[in-house]
Amino acid sequence: MSTQEITEASGYWFPDDDATQRGVTVLNALRKYRTAETAMRRRTRDSMGMGETDLLAVRFLLQAQRSGRAVSPKDLAAYLGISSASTTILIDRLVKSNHVRRDPHPTDRRALVITPTAETDDEVRATLGVMHRRMMTIAEDLSPDDGRVVTVFLERMRSAVDQVDPAVAH
Repeated sequence: MSTQEITEASGYWFPDDDATQRGVTVLNALRKYRTAETAMRRRTRDSMGMGETDLLAVRFLLQAQRSGRAVSPKDLAAYLGISSASTTILIDRLVKSNHVRRDPHPTDRRALVITPTAETDDEVRATLGVMHRRMMTIAEDLSPDDGRVVTVFLERMRSAVDQVDPAVAH
């Protein structure tokens, strides 16, 4: 058994009881999934010639477009948590690469909306469509009860990692 396998099996510093070992097994599976997802995102960014922020912006813009929402540069900056100067640079880069365009706001002549191009939608679908279908098939195969268990588990995990420990926040 390798050192990593021993560490994974032992649960690090946790007690060696059944409930803890079950928890360690689940957390290790979650970590392996996150590692695989990170690698997939890197491959996607590389194939599309984009950085992480670029890809997050395009995904946000495509989702907004599908739901009929217009996105201003200010909306994009708020979503990404970046400055207006950084947003301008990002939008300039995405316009230059033909991933987005600046369009006039439908009701405010002074404002702009940022719109993903049809080519971007096609590129994202071509790059991620097959993988998303595989993922959806797995999720659809869950029974209703298992789907609820997984959803509640992931929501609770998200909540646990979103909490800021005051001792670590400084």
